[in-house]
Amino acid sequence: MTCTYDYSHKLISIEEALSKIHSDDFVISALAGAEPKGILEQLHTIAPRVRNVSVATCLPLHKGQWYTDPAMKGHFMHRAWFYTVGTRAAAGLGTCSCVPCHLSTAGHDALKRKKPNVFLGTCTPPDRFGFISLSLSATYEREMMEAADLVILEMNGETPWTYGDTVIHLDDVDFLVKNDYALPQLPIVDSDDRDRKIGAYIGDLIEDGSSIQLGIGGIPNAVAGELLHKKGLSIHTEMFTDGMLDLYEAGAIAKSAPGTDPRMLAGKMVATFALGTQRLYDFIHNNPAVAIMRGSWVNNPYVIRHNKKQVSINTTLEVDLTGQVCSESIGHKQFSGTGGQADTAIGAQMSEGGKPFIALYSTAQVKQPDGTRKTVSKITPTLTPGAVVTLHRSNVDYVVTEYGAVRLKGASVEERASLLISIAHPDFRAQLQEEAEKLNFL
Repeated sequence: MTCTYDYSHKLISIEEALSKIHSDDFVISALAGAEPKGILEQLHTIAPRVRNVSVATCLPLHKGQWYTDPAMKGHFMHRAWFYTVGTRAAAGLGTCSCVPCHLSTAGHDALKRKKPNVFLGTCTPPDRFGFISLSLSATYEREMMEAADLVILEMNGETPWTYGDTVIHLDDVDFLVKNDYALPQLPIVDSDDRDRKIGAYIGDLIEDGSSIQLGIGGIPNAVAGELLHKKGLSIHTEMFTDGMLDLYEAGAIAKSAPGTDPRMLAGKMVATFALGTQRLYDFIHNNPAVAIMRGSWVNNPYVIRHNKKQVSINTTLEVDLTGQVCSESIGHKQFSGTGGQADTAIGAQMSEGGKPFIALYSTAQVKQPDGTRKTVSKITPTLTPGAVVTLHRSNVDYVVTEYGAVRLKGASVEERASLLISIAHPDFRAQLQEEAEKLNFL
């Protein structure tokens, strides 16, 4: 039915939306697939009239000229909570800087620094009562909308209607920009032999009735494939992915799994954002079995702990022999972000029967100054100088490579070194043993 709420006075063009942004403003954009593509694609056009505009994003999919063009220095500063291809490309231009944060507290941390002047996001067209859905993310969007001076949303008829903390009324929106376009899609990454071996090790350790948190990529996809025959699983995850849809269609997800909070009804698949293929977007559209909730709740370890047998599966870049995990930088160079790795790993540890996994390949190919490639071990005696500790060694439990799975919780440094060497690539084990002895780990 046609919306009976008159919102015509809220409709503006992209150019008018951009006119609301001024020098020294703090602007926050919605996360990933919920970011306003039209506005961000034209943000650079206001550079001649603005200075020192800070724009905060998380998992940006838009590689915008406003921060990838060196000429934008002094006009815009991208405050990135999680790096992607565009932000990595902008390193050294003076237009982008990392904001360290846990996903569960990212919004609240930002508000401690400065109140946002403008929030930019996306939404569905309204229903007949004037309600809209923020669709693909409620990670920090609600907190930012409640705090911002101005809320401007791109209304996109292609966005799926999701339930949970995404549903708001147009009274809470200052301006709307009509802009229909196809949503960004993440193609499914095929799992290779290493992925399948890691997936099999993890799958063997996951019990029926577990609550699952998965990410994206070859390893998480392989793990999902190993869970298709499981029974009574539930979903409490940071990101809702195609792998979870596969589990649902295979009958692995319980239709009446207990919720973890009075707000949740039995059988809900809980996430804080969704990103994937059109098949995924079609599945979550108007699906009351999926709840997109605030990240401050979904990723809160003290909420996660109430799930029985909570499983978190995260990947990493490097693990040292004491168990320190670096998942966001290559040396001092920022690569991604903390995200929800610590949130979900700690929450799973506190869960009754919970199991947090850190997965990685045993080796990587590193480009040398002469252009050649060198194979290095991703299990290292110590972290690469400058590397960021994403997960403290005291919070690491299971570590898995294609050579096995070991449990570090409660183990001494001596035991950890031996266990991690046992799942390193065979070509590097003798060298790691020698280095461990030099460091008095063994």
